[in-house]
Amino acid sequence: MTESTPIPDDALTHLRWPLRLTWAGLLAERLCRAFWPLASLLLLIAAALAFGLHDLLTRGAALGLGAALLAALLATLVYGVRGFQRPSRAEALDRLDRTLPGRPIAALSDSQAIGAGDPASEAVWRAHIARMAARVQNARAVPPDLRLSSRDPYGLRHVALIAFTVALVFGSFLRVASVTDLGQGGPALAAGPTWEGWIEPPAYTGKPSLYLNDIAEDALAVPQGSRVTLRLYGAVGALGVTETVSGREEGAEAPPPEGTDAMAQSFEVVKDGRVEIEGPGGRAWQIVLSPDIRPEIRLTGALDVSADGEMKQPFSASDDYGVTRGEATITLDLAAVDRRYGLAVDPDPREPLVLDLPMPISGDRQQFTETLVENLSEHPWAGLPVRIELAAEDALGQRGVSAPAAMVLPGRRFFDPLARAVIEQRQALLWARANAPEVAQILRAVSYRPDEIFRNESAYLQLRVAIRRLEASAAALTAETQTELAKALWDIAVLIEDGDLSDAAERLRRAQERLAEAMKNGASDAEIAQLMDELREAMQDYMRQLAQQQQQDGQEQAQNGETQEITGDQLQQMLDRLQQLMEEGRMDEAQQLLQMLQQMMENMQVTQGPGGSSPGQQAMEGLAETLRDQQGLSDDAFRDLQDQFNPGGQQGQQGEGQQGQGEGMPGQGQDGQQSLADRQDALRRELDRQQQNLPGLGASPESEATREALDRAGRAMDEAERALRDNDLAGALDDQAEAMEALREGMRNLGDALAQNRQEGGEDGQGMGRADEGGERRDPLGRAPGSTGQVGTEDSMLQGDDVYRRARDLLDEIRRRSGEQNRPDLELDYLRRLLDRF
Repeated sequence: MTESTPIPDDALTHLRWPLRLTWAGLLAERLCRAFWPLASLLLLIAAALAFGLHDLLTRGAALGLGAALLAALLATLVYGVRGFQRPSRAEALDRLDRTLPGRPIAALSDSQAIGAGDPASEAVWRAHIARMAARVQNARAVPPDLRLSSRDPYGLRHVALIAFTVALVFGSFLRVASVTDLGQGGPALAAGPTWEGWIEPPAYTGKPSLYLNDIAEDALAVPQGSRVTLRLYGAVGALGVTETVSGREEGAEAPPPEGTDAMAQSFEVVKDGRVEIEGPGGRAWQIVLSPDIRPEIRLTGALDVSADGEMKQPFSASDDYGVTRGEATITLDLAAVDRRYGLAVDPDPREPLVLDLPMPISGDRQQFTETLVENLSEHPWAGLPVRIELAAEDALGQRGVSAPAAMVLPGRRFFDPLARAVIEQRQALLWARANAPEVAQILRAVSYRPDEIFRNESAYLQLRVAIRRLEASAAALTAETQTELAKALWDIAVLIEDGDLSDAAERLRRAQERLAEAMKNGASDAEIAQLMDELREAMQDYMRQLAQQQQQDGQEQAQNGETQEITGDQLQQMLDRLQQLMEEGRMDEAQQLLQMLQQMMENMQVTQGPGGSSPGQQAMEGLAETLRDQQGLSDDAFRDLQDQFNPGGQQGQQGEGQQGQGEGMPGQGQDGQQSLADRQDALRRELDRQQQNLPGLGASPESEATREALDRAGRAMDEAERALRDNDLAGALDDQAEAMEALREGMRNLGDALAQNRQEGGEDGQGMGRADEGGERRDPLGRAPGSTGQVGTEDSMLQGDDVYRRARDLLDEIRRRSGEQNRPDLELDYLRRLLDRF
């Protein structure tokens, strides 16, 4: 057994600060455990006094509550004193020793009990002490354990701390001084009057509220729209309020309300003035109003219009506190409109066009720049002079308006003359409903010879349906019908302008025509650049299609026995030259070059391969004949519908209008309703026969689409037959139009299916390309395939006598064509320049 001995001095030197800190931690633990109820109660009392809760109590209630709180304070104090025990040095050493391995501090205070006087035993003891002393060197202060969850399971101490923190932020500890009034016989409101007040700026300003009791300044600058709230305590009439900032009585000081209403007043600051609390302890403030400046907005930069009619108008806006919303108002500048043709009549009333302006999604709205992006091509005012006015609004409701700016409302430009004519009549129809009869007549005149001017049968049929509806409702055209017909005319014009771009050759022709029309009409640089990109893409697709078909079928024939050969590099050079001429403003030369390019591409045609008509071609011809018969039947039904509304009134006009619009079945227009229904039934049976005789198309998606479209056409024919037997001519016309559209879709899908079969080795094919005398196949550009199978040639194109012979032949051909005076002047000028150069 060991005896306790003093710890060596060198060990105590190292343990001094760890021991002191550990003892302080023990003291903090015991203070918290003993006095946490007293501290929590003090924090709650301080929070209540900071919020002025004692001012709301009567004298008796305040005394009773004060006595209860005093008793609670004494109780918690006694509880703490009784539970508190001051930690000793030995307890601190013991806690510190428990954190060290082997408890070296206790070992250093022990003495050797066995083996004293034995040198070996004493040596072992000294080694043990040295080892323990080394461990003491690692001693660190033990942190206190201040957790009180076991003693305060409901977290009352946290509630008190939160209440005190809120009082520090939102309360006023100056109110604590008023608790001394309780010792004079009652709360402050019983001893004398008092007051409190706030000035609250609008939330959108982001400025804090002002508590008037804590403000020493007598002059205050507040934002416009701030609200002053004053509360008076004490006897009624002891304190009064006078102010000149609310404008309740313009030109004079507004007297305070009478009676109990004077104890709480709230008013908005609308002008500079003075606010004064009269009576004992009163105050006065000179209020200076900081006005909310009206927002400003203006147009910045030039209007940018894309080729499809999308406009981009930059603008900038600013406000001292931030813009909340903005709008653009577009009104028709009637005085600047060229009142001719369909615009000569007085327009129908139409509300101004209002567009919401884009606002920044994030960031500061005090000053910003944005761009209004809209496409108003379908609006009735597209292409007409208008005035645009921008407006910005702030949170106070103030509006800032820009100066009106004159502009022509941007819209999509149509380069096809027929599409442009449809759009002009659409605008006339939207201008005034009174234009409806004239619009119908002009559209019927424009579509008088559909075979000559319509490239798209669907567009012609849709236009014919629109004309019928317009003529039927022209006498009493409603706003709803006007809008529907305008939408239909827009779709028709777009269809005419864009055409069916699925075919590469059609797409190339359309791109060339649109570019030529744009150069003639003085289109903008952006429009010409977009059309030039379309031409390049169409040219690449067309040449790719020609090359693929040549590789599949192996033969090409040129018109009139002539074959036009041109390399891809030469085509690219011509396109680059065309773009350069347009960029330099040399439009005449650009038009000549474009015309030459068109002629060269027309000489590269796809011809049918040897042999008679294939089953696929026969099916296509049969469906085309069925479509023509259905169209003729629809014409007869429309004439009968006109006769119902105006017997004999439009026969001459209708007969003239239908001239050249396609051939129908024999005897059309002479039969009655039953005859029309029988003819429709015969067409339905003919379509069933053709469906059964379609060549094998396999299970490709194109084949399924063909069958589905033809089935849809058959169902529409059945519906049309039923409508004809029920004397519902209007319904029959709609069903017939749906049947014709389904037939067209079926023919397109059948063509795709036949082309797919050709690619897979089917027999229904058309060859293209040209084989040379030795049987070698060449692509449409006259190039032989390379040894690796790629399109192009590995042979030199500038060797041998044949190159010079071809050059002489080309020069002779240019001389011959330049002597033909019936050619266009542009082509003759181009040929003469070629002769001058070479």
